Amino acid sequence: MQKKFDKASFKEKLEAVGQFPMLYMFKFIVPSGREHEVGVLFPAHEMTLKPSSGGKYISTTIQMMVKSADHVIEIYEKAAEIEGVIAL
Repeated sequence: MQKKFDKASFKEKLEAVGQFPMLYMFKFIVPSGREHEVGVLFPAHEMTLKPSSGGKYISTTIQMMVKSADHVIEIYEKAAEIEGVIAL
């Protein structure tokens, strides 16, 4: 069973971290072959990929300037639509 996403709590935590705009690091784990779907969310940004030891999954890391906590949440909501994605 998937844990319910508490948007208000996450937004509060993001706003407590610092002032926007800020450089934010997004990290996702996806099944191998789906990393391009994460890349689509960050068209002008470099994505670092690291395969899992068994090769079934790919860890993705992207740094991006974000304008607000809502901007971060919007990207996570879009990423949640990718089959098998795990947001870190």
